[in-house]
Amino acid sequence: MRKITNEELGRPTPEEYAVMAKMPVTVVLDNVRSAQNVGAFFRTGDAFAVEHVALCGITATPPAREIHKTALGAELTVPWSYHASTRECVDRFRAEGYEVWAVEQVEGSVSLDRFVPRPGTRYALVFGNEVEGVQQEVVDRCHGAIEIPQAGVKHSINVSVSGGVVLWRFFEELSRK
Repeated sequence: MRKITNEELGRPTPEEYAVMAKMPVTVVLDNVRSAQNVGAFFRTGDAFAVEHVALCGITATPPAREIHKTALGAELTVPWSYHASTRECVDRFRAEGYEVWAVEQVEGSVSLDRFVPRPGTRYALVFGNEVEGVQQEVVDRCHGAIEIPQAGVKHSINVSVSGGVVLWRFFEELSRK
């Protein structure tokens, strides 16, 4: 096997990326404290062509060296916005017709392996703080919650890793349809 060069991968230019079709998913980061996790979300968001990243509360915003370190420039191509309040951000997305889902371990959550995103539906997926998770007042405003099935002792995954798992699932399901 020979490794494929970046040129052979046929990546779009930033200009092509800006106008290409995006997955109908917005990522909402609820008080994510690590700028490196924020950068990882931008990079993963770019990989799966999410339409937007909403940065809320204490979540770091570009330009920031620590974000750029993990985003590798994706913070320049993935559209983003800042919101002082995650609650108000979620209310705005609901008003715009999004289905808002917390990625959180809560009563009545839907296991990710059983969740099937519907074509034609716009989603806002809320990922929470590394210690506290998604705020309860935000969970209360969501249409539901998605939980990643886990088998280990910790029952916890780094927030940016959980973003990769969930966004892959949405990308895989929505790309088929």
